[in-house]
Amino acid sequence: MIDLEQVRKVALLARLDLSPAEEDQFTDQISGILDYVEQLKELNTDAVEPTTRAIELTNITRTDSLESFGDRATMLDGAPDREDDFFKVPKILEG
Repeated sequence: MIDLEQVRKVALLARLDLSPAEEDQFTDQISGILDYVEQLKELNTDAVEPTTRAIELTNITRTDSLESFGDRATMLDGAPDREDDFFKVPKILEG
């Protein structure tokens, strides 16, 4: 489905320096992928609801809870840099 010249064009656009062996390998592999996509197009998916993934996943998170982190002075003593009662961090924005 895809020929060597098309693989070379894509490699050029992607700034890839492919060896002749890699060009042949990718020609075969991409052709195989495109053939498989053509097979999938033959399936009737009218009754299939669109989805973003094959199985339903939910994010597993914990609930936020307020916790005390102990002695403030001890935390500040462990900081690499501080100013009075604050952590001092490098400036990242100008002005």
